[in-house]
Amino acid sequence: MLGIKNIDKKFNNRNVKIVAKNKKALHNYHVIESLEVGVLLKGTEVKSLRNGKVHFTDSFASIQENEVWLENMHISPYDKTVFFNHEPRRKRKLLLHRHQIKRLLGKVKERGYTLVPLILYFDEHNRAKMELALCKGKHAFDKSADIAKRDSERDMQREMKH
Repeated sequence: MLGIKNIDKKFNNRNVKIVAKNKKALHNYHVIESLEVGVLLKGTEVKSLRNGKVHFTDSFASIQENEVWLENMHISPYDKTVFFNHEPRRKRKLLLHRHQIKRLLGKVKERGYTLVPLILYFDEHNRAKMELALCKGKHAFDKSADIAKRDSERDMQREMKH
């Protein structure tokens, strides 16, 4: 299982610019595995991303006709253009290898698995990338157990300082 700290460690030693994190996904889902995927964007979407105008708490990925599509991600229209702006909630294609899509399709068909974006960032070559996770939903008692565990770890850290 991956946590936000493990994901942050993955990006600390790389030269990347993180645009947005989906912390709510880690609260609502158990992350089974994650992979880096490319995102197909329009020019005004890239400019809005650089300004940090993105919201993808409710977004998810679906597989349709051997292609992976990101749905429900809101990228605000770029405010300095009028005519050639993009639709804020349009479907965006995710770029994966064919064998990765087939493997994910097999796992998504299993009961309870879904594809959720975790982090949106620009890599070393200024390409928009996303950390896509294969997740399984948490129950209410799992969420409360995670909160209790996090609180106890925080209390232990405070005691260690004193």
